[in-house]
Amino acid sequence: MDQSDRPTVVTVANEAGVSIASVSRVLNGLPASPAMAARVMEASERLGYVPDATARSLKARRTSQLAFAVPDISNPVYVEMMRSIERATKSSGFRLLIHSTGANSADELDLVKSLRHRYVDGLVMTSLRMSPSLLDALRRTAVPVVVIGNVPDDFPIDSVRTSSKRAAHLAVKHLVDSGRRAIGFINGPQDTAPGRGRREGYEEALAAEGLPFKESFVALGNDFTHQAGHKAAQRLLQKVRPDGVFCANDLIALGALRAFREAGVSVPADISVVGLDDTELAAMSTPSLSSVSLRSGERGRLAAQLLLKRLAQPEMAPLRYEVEPSLVVRESSSG
Repeated sequence: MDQSDRPTVVTVANEAGVSIASVSRVLNGLPASPAMAARVMEASERLGYVPDATARSLKARRTSQLAFAVPDISNPVYVEMMRSIERATKSSGFRLLIHSTGANSADELDLVKSLRHRYVDGLVMTSLRMSPSLLDALRRTAVPVVVIGNVPDDFPIDSVRTSSKRAAHLAVKHLVDSGRRAIGFINGPQDTAPGRGRREGYEEALAAEGLPFKESFVALGNDFTHQAGHKAAQRLLQKVRPDGVFCANDLIALGALRAFREAGVSVPADISVVGLDDTELAAMSTPSLSSVSLRSGERGRLAAQLLLKRLAQPEMAPLRYEVEPSLVVRESSSG
């Protein structure tokens, strides 16, 4: 159908025998008599009239869409967040769009800058590297943004945070309380916020427990994935033989469990293992994985609440929510 042949509000008004204003009221959900509404809707259906969603959203300055940007859509942590955000926003009449940045800083920056086109009403974002350029773009963003992660205390954006350091302390203390003294650490990239925080927490926790830090007991993965954890655990075993290992997330820990099994190392008899995130995979692994929960679903729910509140009250002061980590003990460290 040619653009000029498409029915408009004018043709609907003519078909229904009512004014253009009456058609506009009915189609925009404004109060109208039942008889008027019925005439307009019947005329719309006969003509095949489809409202111009773009024009309507521009007029209302609302798209009824929100976005959630994550570094890796395959990570169960972000899946759990997504489910919580979707539940909260859907009940408020919003559609949730998902964008996986691949932890690429340039992609994250482009995404935030593209918000000036107002294709969504707001954004929930989590980033592994909160760079100065990204912070600057977030400061000037065209729509409300909530960050799941750490931002500077005086930064004028709503955020939901947790503490990787406290999570590391819980993991290391548990291993020490279980009788382990040679505790290794398998981390992801240390130029990321979680990698940096978990490394610092590991070192601080060792000191708090009166144990020496040894660089040889640290192995680094190039990502926070199962494959990276598997390779890093293999390298760790080539250097030392720890009796306990703290892993920077559950995916890394699952890779480590596989590497230990391939090397004939029994978990937890020879090495106790503790992960971080307490994803649904932790309970499903063999042995089941002890893990420090960062309550991903709760962080997602709080972020959604913050964004909806910000949309309703644009002038309110920036809000910070903090979620406390907690340890979940399973078979991998209970022996």
